[in-house]
Amino acid sequence: MADHANSDLYEAFADGPAFVPYLAAGDPDYDASLEYVEALARGGADVIELGLPFSEPIAEGPTIQSAVVRALEGGMTPDRFFQFVEDLDVDVPLVCMTYYNLIYQYGSEQGPRPFVERAAEVGLSGFVVPDLPAEEADPLREACDEFGLDLVFIVAPTTRGERLDRIMSQVSGYVYVQARLGVTGAKDDVSGQTEASLARLSEYDVPKAVGFGIKIGDHAERIVSAGADGIIVGSALVDIVAEGTEHDDPVDEIADRLEAKARELKEGALRGYEQRVPQAERT
Repeated sequence: MADHANSDLYEAFADGPAFVPYLAAGDPDYDASLEYVEALARGGADVIELGLPFSEPIAEGPTIQSAVVRALEGGMTPDRFFQFVEDLDVDVPLVCMTYYNLIYQYGSEQGPRPFVERAAEVGLSGFVVPDLPAEEADPLREACDEFGLDLVFIVAPTTRGERLDRIMSQVSGYVYVQARLGVTGAKDDVSGQTEASLARLSEYDVPKAVGFGIKIGDHAERIVSAGADGIIVGSALVDIVAEGTEHDDPVDEIADRLEAKARELKEGALRGYEQRVPQAERT
């Protein structure tokens, strides 16, 4: 694994369970999206994953695919994304979640270095790249090391053996533990695969954040009580944006709903942590 020294993402997990929400940057438009992301920070986010929209989001379910379409139609591009990050008024680490083609093709030379350099300039802390296999990640890993950014990988319930070792040798910041097979999307219950996945990763010294399907505070509580170091929530939040946009609700009302949902999820994670960690051991 990469060195965790001076990693903002690693430190975000140091004092209890981290709440890591996701929104697509620019959904449904630039200004509203800024308010929505800032609402998540007010609601207790410890890290925020910002989706840089890509036209073929293969890891995403219908909810986030629709958000990507709205953001693209609203004019989101890589350069506008970087401006978006600069315009945000939040005091938590920010992660860019996007697809490798956008990273590789950015700038005047092919390869990930120009994108990573620009990301570092605007204050991003790391990347999640769902379509980048660990076996092909060396150029991005090297660029991240050069500019001091983390590279987060997704581990599926079926990932084992040499492939798991390879992923964990590349990961830094935290590892995104996929709670179930398939694509993203809020579910009505928590996958029973979560505990087995966490047990399989227990030997690796990196925070484990579980995502895919978390919808309510009780889900967050169960996942953290099962041993997760954090929760990642996207579709349940994107649904709030989508429904509010569809009904032409005022931006501030949608932002208030996002803040309330963020608080619910963060409080659920904290309840799970209280069940797992004796009072004397808590920091």
